[in-house]
Amino acid sequence: MSKPLFNSIFSDEFRDLIALKQALGFKYETDAIAFSRIDSFFCENGLSEKHLSRQLCDIWCRKRSFESDSYHAGRISSLRVFCKYINSLGVPVYIPPHGMTRHPQKYNAHIYTPEELRRFFAAVDASRSVPSECPYRSVVMPVFFRILYTSGMRVSELRLARIRDVNLAEGYIRVMEGKNHKDRLVPIHPELVAKCVKLKEQIHSGSPEDEFFFMIRPGCEMTLQNVYNNFRRYLEKAGIPHTGRGPRVHDFRHTYCVNLLLKWTEEGKDLMAYLPYMRTMLGHEGFEETAYYLKLTSAAYPSIRKNLESTFPDIIGEVTFDDREFY
Repeated sequence: MSKPLFNSIFSDEFRDLIALKQALGFKYETDAIAFSRIDSFFCENGLSEKHLSRQLCDIWCRKRSFESDSYHAGRISSLRVFCKYINSLGVPVYIPPHGMTRHPQKYNAHIYTPEELRRFFAAVDASRSVPSECPYRSVVMPVFFRILYTSGMRVSELRLARIRDVNLAEGYIRVMEGKNHKDRLVPIHPELVAKCVKLKEQIHSGSPEDEFFFMIRPGCEMTLQNVYNNFRRYLEKAGIPHTGRGPRVHDFRHTYCVNLLLKWTEEGKDLMAYLPYMRTMLGHEGFEETAYYLKLTSAAYPSIRKNLESTFPDIIGEVTFDDREFY
């Protein structure tokens, strides 16, 4: 990712804050892009002194007609972070207070039913390649979406995997610098290892090791927009309604976790012993993130709720999780 350019009176402060955060171990790439937009806003409004008035901050904080509540809240949060930083440097600024936006409506994860999964993958398998635009779609998409569902990987962890990261001899994908800066190995289902071998033979006969495994074309990774456009097309062909809020691609990760917990529960496994395994598989930072799926499982399968509540009474009743996963 190319570094954003800063041209306003606060250009040095933007760069210094980003450098500080990255020195502390944060990637801070998305935040840097948000700061570049604020920097452009300062330039457009002719800011010539190192001072931020309430009037100028209020203009930035106004909700635009086309933006969602969550995006609006994110814009204000980015400005608030920057204002707090430069205020700590002794620069007189107005700091936007909390509570300026409506709390975004919480999204209820969609747990795909077995029938929905059957129809969805039937639609994926019917994919057709477009030689001029997506020459490998019919080969890539059936494998990509199956691994996405059966591994619990985040979308960008999988779409950005390179050939060197996919170990087909031992059957795993190596995730480098995932969320929370964690490296991990994610097993691939044996049936999908065979499909990956076939995919590699078909489209990577002469590819270098740093090529994207699920490429659109040589040297071109699958973008988030490409994944989303195909996902919506498959939903429509599968007859799965999309409400505007979901289902989402990310719900395959939720469904994988819920089905895995259901399987362990039905097999009489000690979930307290198995949850650390799930935590490692998913690349979670804390137990709360993993425990969130206990609550999802109990909601999706009331028949096992009593069993889960007897093992995790406090977690099922109280755990909350801010579902903001990176794609």
